Amino acid sequence: MTIDEIIEKSSEHMKRSVEVLAEEFASVRTGRATTSLFEKIQVEAYGSEMPLNQMANIKASDAQTVVIEPWDRSVMSHIDKAIRASDLGLTPSNDGTVLRVAFPALTEERRKELVKLCKNYAEDGRVAVRNVRQKTNRALEDLKGSEGVSEDDIHRASESVQKLTDGVMEDVTKLLEKKEAEIMAI
Repeated sequence: MTIDEIIEKSSEHMKRSVEVLAEEFASVRTGRATTSLFEKIQVEAYGSEMPLNQMANIKASDAQTVVIEPWDRSVMSHIDKAIRASDLGLTPSNDGTVLRVAFPALTEERRKELVKLCKNYAEDGRVAVRNVRQKTNRALEDLKGSEGVSEDDIHRASESVQKLTDGVMEDVTKLLEKKEAEIMAI
C-alpha cells in the first residue's frame, strides 16, 4: 500500500466517523417533532424484528406531532408497544387508523441532559477519529525502510494526517455546536 492510499483510506474512515456522529445527533430529540427519531425503533411483528420505517409511513404533521400510519393495521399495537419501550420518553395515542405522537416541550433540565448526551457522542466521535489517526500513523511507520519511501516522505505524510485529523475534529465541534444550539432553542 502506498502513502497516498493509506491517507485516502484514513480520510474515508474519518469522514465515516463524522457521518455516524451526525446520525447519532439526528436520533437525539429536540423541541421539534422529527421523524428521524423513529428510524432506530425496532418493532417485533410477523415473528421478527423490523425497523418501524419499513412498516409504516412516518410524517411530521406539525412542529409538535408525528403521525405514524401503519400499512397493516394489525401491527398497530406492536408499533405502540415499541415506541413506549424505546428510550424516547414519548407516548403515542392510537385512534384505530394512525398513531399520533405528541412531543411535549422540553424542560431546561432535560435540555441540559440532552446536551450532555450529545457531548458524549461527540467525544466518542473524536476518539474514533484519533484511533484512525493512530492506526494510520502506525501504517506509515510500517512503510519505513520500504523501497522508495524516505523518512521525509513519512514525516510529510504524518503531518498531512494530522491536518486531516484537525479538520475532522473541527467538523465534529461544529456539529456539536449546531446540535447544542438546536436543543437549547426554545
